[in-house]
Parts: sequence; structure tokens; C-alpha cells
Amino acid sequence: MSRATDLLTELVRADTVGAREGGLARRCAEILEKAGLKGRLVDFEDGREQYVARAGGDAPLTFTGHLDVVPVSRADWSVDPFAAEVDGDRMVGRGTSDMKSGVAALVEAVATHASTGHRCRGVQVVLTSGEETGCTGALSIPREALAPGGPLVVAEPTRNALVPGHKGAHWMHLTATGKAAHGSAPELGDNAAVKVARAAVALHDFTGWPAGVTANVGVVRGGVQTNVVPDAAELFLDIRTVPDAQGDRVREAVRGLVGDDVTVADHVVLPPVATPHDEPFVALVTDALASVGLDGDPVDTARYFTDASALIPLLSQGGSTTPTVVLGPGEPEQCHVADEWCSLARVDEAVAVYAALLDRWCYQ
Repeated sequence: MSRATDLLTELVRADTVGAREGGLARRCAEILEKAGLKGRLVDFEDGREQYVARAGGDAPLTFTGHLDVVPVSRADWSVDPFAAEVDGDRMVGRGTSDMKSGVAALVEAVATHASTGHRCRGVQVVLTSGEETGCTGALSIPREALAPGGPLVVAEPTRNALVPGHKGAHWMHLTATGKAAHGSAPELGDNAAVKVARAAVALHDFTGWPAGVTANVGVVRGGVQTNVVPDAAELFLDIRTVPDAQGDRVREAVRGLVGDDVTVADHVVLPPVATPHDEPFVALVTDALASVGLDGDPVDTARYFTDASALIPLLSQGGSTTPTVVLGPGEPEQCHVADEWCSLARVDEAVAVYAALLDRWCYQ
């Protein structure tokens, strides 16, 4: 086991399902500050502090990762999801791929780079909480906590492939109201749950979304008990957007599908990220990948969103947009599944890629 995979074991064994990320932020701070970075904890919620650290000059290269994970249904798992069990090259556990492997790799690479005592051009680490609930942690980071002007690497799972962008997220809250009545006389009421159910089916069955856009009915709630006609119901919808189909375009499509009986309101809006393939920073990442024997050609846009949607406005400077790539050791298909795993070899591979990128960043 390497230092990065040892750190990954520590990270996975900490249950950070929407809580307690602050403990891991402090552990990573210990490693980074010992290597010479200067950092600060950034308040979010109680016990969920985030961490920002940097070394070297202005306009640093920023690495980011989130410390929270999604919930687990333990009955679906064949092992303890927080035991970080190793089977050959695979570590199994919640967050192994999404995305504690990326955090472990970036912390190890940045710490090693900073400890070499060179004249560093500038590197910054941003470790966040609450990414899985709509980047709520990153959205709370004050602008003055970050050093802007440089490019951004998001260590989300790409199997160490270069992904120069990702979809956005437009989460909507749909509500319906009605009139309560006794369950034995439904004709005297107005069933709000039925209105929301019809909306859910319409959204689920619709096949006319613009290219690249997807929709998922994630939550449906309504009613108080079996023998009462529901007078209120709600639905949460997850739309994944692309640069040419977002905002008003998808919002109005939803309103057209659900009709006048259902109210549509924004819940979370995170814009898509798209860095041109001919951006010089993409070429720098391509060269770093090639230097360790990996294919450096950019691949398709990631289907998920990342904290980049929240961080880019804070890191951009002078009217320009922060060049951003997604590049991490996790397995994209393992996100949010039972018996989630990552390859330990890919974690060490990511450390080598990040190290090569940092060297090129400082010495180009």
C-alpha cells in the first residue's frame, strides 16, 4: 500500500454521509500543512468544515474534491461499506470511487510537490462538503477564501481519462395543492397526489428532451394517511443540462409537460462546464498524461455535475472563464452503487499524473 492508498483507507473508514466532513478536512490539512502549504478551515455547517490551502505564487493551479458521500442501504452491500476492505487491486467501500480516491491522490501529489522546496508557481487545494446535495458547501465558500486566476482540476472519477467538462444540474421542486376530504368520499376532495403522479409519469415518459439532456423523477411525496384525500403533494426533478439546453429552455419544457395544476420552481441550478479542447491547459494535462504512459486525448463530457459549477465563478478573473478539466482515479460506473470500489493501482497512477502536471505547471 502506498501513502495515497493508506490515506484512502482512512477517508473511507470515516462515515461522511452528509455529515462529519470536518474531521477529514482536518486530517488532510495536517498532511498538506506539514508539507508547507498554508491553509484555513471554511465554515459550512456544524462539524462539516471545508478546507482551502495554497503554496507558491498568485493565480495558482487549483485541485478540488469533496469529502461527503451518498447514503448507503446496508442490506444491498456484501461487505461493511465503511470498512475499506481490499480484494486484490480493489478497495470496496462507500466513496472509494466517488470520490475519496481522488482526494487521496491529489493530497498526496500536492503535498509531495510542495515539500520539494522549489520556487512554486502556485498550487491550491479546495476540499468541500455537501457536494452530493447540490454543491451546497462549495456555494457557501466566500470569494476572499480563494486565490483566483489559475486553472482547475476536479478529481472526480474518470478512470484517469481527461474530461474537459461536465453536464449541469437543474433540480426543480414541483408542487400541487388540492382539497382534503374523507377517503370514503373522494369525489368531495381534490387529490393533489394524483396531480403530481400525472406529472411524474409525463416527465418520465417524455422522449423529446434536447440532445444530451436527461430527466429523473427523484422524489414524490403527498398525503398524510390512507383515508384522507391529499390536499398537497410535491415532486423533486433532476434535469441534467448541456450548454445549448439549460435554464429557461428546460424550465419551460417542464412547465409544458406538467400543466397548470402543478407549480414549478427552481431548487438547485448548477451550470454545465465546457472547456475547449484547444485550450492550452488541456494540452498541458494531455502532456502530463502521456508522460506517465496514459492516453491524453480528451474524451466526452461527464454526465454528472461537480463543484466546478460553484467554484469557477470564484476562480475566474478579468472576465475570463477558468479552464477546467475533470480527471480522477475513480470508476465513473461505481458512483452511488452498492459494493462501490476503486482500483488502488489507478489511485497511484493519478498521483503520478498530478505530479507530472504540477511539474509542468511550475516549469513550463
